[in-house]
Parts: sequence; structure tokens; C-alpha cells
Amino acid sequence: MTRIAICGALGRMGTTIANLINDADDLTFAGGVDIREGTLLGQPVYPSTEINTFLQEIKPDVLIDFTIAHAAVENIVAGAAAGVALVVGTTGFSPEQRSRIDEAIEGSVPAVISSNYSVGMNIFWRLVREAAQRLGDYDIEVTEAHHRYKKDAPSGTARTILEIIGEETGKTECMYGREGMTERKDEIGVHVIRGGDIVGDHTVLFAANNETIELSHRAYDRAVFAHGVIRAARFVTGKAPGIYTMDDVLGL
Repeated sequence: MTRIAICGALGRMGTTIANLINDADDLTFAGGVDIREGTLLGQPVYPSTEINTFLQEIKPDVLIDFTIAHAAVENIVAGAAAGVALVVGTTGFSPEQRSRIDEAIEGSVPAVISSNYSVGMNIFWRLVREAAQRLGDYDIEVTEAHHRYKKDAPSGTARTILEIIGEETGKTECMYGREGMTERKDEIGVHVIRGGDIVGDHTVLFAANNETIELSHRAYDRAVFAHGVIRAARFVTGKAPGIYTMDDVLGL
């Protein structure tokens, strides 16, 4: 049985993932850490300030992180130092934070890092790449929508979309929203919506004279991400140290 712990265990994604782990025959939920102390499914949840004590006492095989950037960095560094395999779904890292994460992981532990664990989204990224290869001279607009509590904007998923478009078209200048006299140039328009309990909507619009093409992905339940996380946790167990992506997990 693979023992899995969760950072951000008491959050929306944490509890969803824990319940899926609890239902699996080959996995065991071993507890987690969160801002506050508590219990989840009968397992201890330590305060996040005690991540090192948690890892020493609980000894999980895999540590999953769905928190916020500055907290995730400390959790990842602690997990790597303890020799625990990692699955990271937190987004919004600065270049400096990501550099620290990479340095902690490389040569120490295996880790899957992705801005989106939905199987459908990972296929969607491939469709966006193919479209961008062929429609680089079209005007491109990216729109994303999430629930009112999401902190980073644009979302990590939208940032991945922008990276893909930039790689395929050379377009790297973005305009975040528009106001006033703003004649369109060759930028990518980026639009962020926050409201209600929207789980995650992403749309890429390719527009030319007389036609438009839209590619959209909509998540209706956090379970679509959690199922991908479970696949990543199974994949990363026993792998050689290094950073893997969902392409590796899905065999793409």
C-alpha cells in the first residue's frame, strides 16, 4: 500500500483527493498538513509549521501539495529533504520560487509538477499547440474563469496556454484586459473572470477576417483534477529522481 499525505489537506482539493485515496484499494491516506490543525478521515492533520515533524512521524511515500505558492515551496523542500516523492498542483510560483523547487528536487526525489491534472486539459493543451502552429497569423485571445476564492491570476493553466502559444507563434506580448483607446496589435489578449463556484473554464479564440475558431475546456467538478492527481501519485512511486509532467503520467 502506498502511503499518501496531502499539504492543504483541509482545503477543497485536499479533501476531494483524500476521499479518492480512501476509496482506492492500493493507496492509504496517511494524513496531512494545513494552516490549522485537525483531522481528516480519521488521520492527523498537522499545522503547516510542523511539516518536518509530520514527515518524520508519518513517513509517507508520496506528498501531494495543493496550497499556495510560498507555502508550497517550503513543503516541497521539506518533502525532498525527507526523500518523499512529490505531486505538485500548486500554481503561481515566481521564477525564484520555481528555481528553488527545481534545485530541491533534482537528484533527490521524483516529482510530478503540473498546472492542471485534468486528463482533458492535457489533451486540450495539445490541441491548442496544433492550432497555434497553423493559425499563428490569427488574432488570439485567452479567457479563463474560476471561483471567487482563487488567488493567482491568470491561472496556472492559462499561463501554460500562453507559454504554448508563445512557443508556436513567437507571440509573447500579452494585454491583460482592455480599456479606453486600445487599438489591437499583435499581442495576445488575456481575460480573467472570478466569481461564484466556477471550477475552471478556459477558452482560446483564434480570429481572422470572416471566421473564428474557439477551443474550450470546462471542468464541472474538482474530481476531474483529483483523479489525475491519483494517477500521478501512482506513477511517481518508485520513479528515478527528477521532474515529470502529466505527459509522462499519461504516456503522451
